[in-house]
Amino acid sequence: MINNNFLISKASKPIIVSTALLALTYFISIAFFFPKGNPFVFALLAITQAFYLWMTLSFSFSIWKTETPVPLFNKRFARSVDVFITVAGEPLDIVRETVQAAKKMSYLNFKVYILNDGYVAKKDNWKEIIEMAKQEGVSCITRTKPGGAKAGNINHALSLTKAAYVVIFDADHVPHKDFLKKTMGYFEDPKMGFVQTPQYYKNFNRNDITKGAWEQQELFFGAICKGKNASNAAFMCGTNMVLNRAALTAAGGMNEENITEDFATSMKIHSLGWKSYYHGEVLAEGLAPEDFLSYYKQQLRWSRGSLEVLVQNNPLFVKGLSLRQKLQYIASASYYLSGIMVLINALLPLIFFFTGLAPLHVSTMTLATVFIIYMFLSIYTLSLSTNFSYTYTAVSFSLSSFAIFTRALFSTITRGKQNFSITSKTAIEGNFLNLVIPNILYIGVTIIGVVFAISRWGLTDGVVTNICWALFHCITFSVFIFAAMPKGFQQFNRIKKINLRTIKS
Repeated sequence: MINNNFLISKASKPIIVSTALLALTYFISIAFFFPKGNPFVFALLAITQAFYLWMTLSFSFSIWKTETPVPLFNKRFARSVDVFITVAGEPLDIVRETVQAAKKMSYLNFKVYILNDGYVAKKDNWKEIIEMAKQEGVSCITRTKPGGAKAGNINHALSLTKAAYVVIFDADHVPHKDFLKKTMGYFEDPKMGFVQTPQYYKNFNRNDITKGAWEQQELFFGAICKGKNASNAAFMCGTNMVLNRAALTAAGGMNEENITEDFATSMKIHSLGWKSYYHGEVLAEGLAPEDFLSYYKQQLRWSRGSLEVLVQNNPLFVKGLSLRQKLQYIASASYYLSGIMVLINALLPLIFFFTGLAPLHVSTMTLATVFIIYMFLSIYTLSLSTNFSYTYTAVSFSLSSFAIFTRALFSTITRGKQNFSITSKTAIEGNFLNLVIPNILYIGVTIIGVVFAISRWGLTDGVVTNICWALFHCITFSVFIFAAMPKGFQQFNRIKKINLRTIKS
């Protein structure tokens, strides 16, 4: 679970500063001091390193101040609240658990609604959801006209309800009893537009996919989101959030044009002068995607929506946002540009293997001296910001998703159609190796490239350096490829490893 007590301390700040300065030093050394190699290959390297410099600096800026004072709950503050539970075909038992928990929340004045989109989404259990709502004694709003996906479902419910505040839960996110008690106090400030709480995955330890998905979330919902409070730039994340209806109405409702409606709507609300707050305490527990296909679709949706904001409605040009807010929105959206950057970085050693073209003419030891220190500090800072819970699995999933993010970027630029895809709440079994073909191809081409380079030049410093860099990517991609394999094959390999350890012991 997210460590709510961990904050960036004064002792940690020299490390953050050192990491940022070293990142700047590394970029300047590459750009201006190291002898240049092939101009085209050098340009590719320079682009990626400029991007990583931006990510390092923006990350350092985001986590610099994570202290988040929590106001005491005023028992006299009991404005009306409509609790929306968005449903579109999720299993009945999952929805029921969320509904029953929502009904038990400690608050004087709220009403629970199931926003049943099963009919328009053509799900078989939409009638069962209506019947379950009757059994549980809650209201059920069932749409009959499609449009706007989840945002359209919420906007439809808004037109039929009237409470001053609205809480949104996804069907699988079960709220704690004190959810409203811990969040409503912020709205004593009449300019508070919305309050977001973490998305916590209670099934995070189920398999490699849930583990990787959670560790990525933990980094975001930890220091990064806490740090956004200092810039009044915390944004909505789809579930476990409370909205001021007046702010949402002023923004024209939830954005139905972007598949990450929460991100786009947050920016609009901020541009109108409303405040936001990220309450870092886990107050609801949901489910991580348990299979590779669901994870893939989730990442594709998030990356496409964020890149659409960056390309089509760039925060830099949105009136009403402060400079700090603009930087925070750009930093979050530009993370998904990392896909094309990882691809370029991974291709550089392959270019060398087959052509001999290198971006720099510098000794391996000179480059390694600067790079290794820079990488060590960067990884340490990343680990520090998550209280050392960010593991190699999360790194692997982030880097190996380059094909997903690159696909999202291409479809954003070409304005290709992207449907809203709901993450499955139950594991989908199958062979998903077709989704990691780019990762598999990379390993295959690397093997051919290494053989070709050694046969042509031998084990020169340049060849060895590029082999190491390519090998890093191959090992990283292997974790991702393994997660996409059929479940039976994964279990066979785990049993084999256990047996080997038993024999050795």
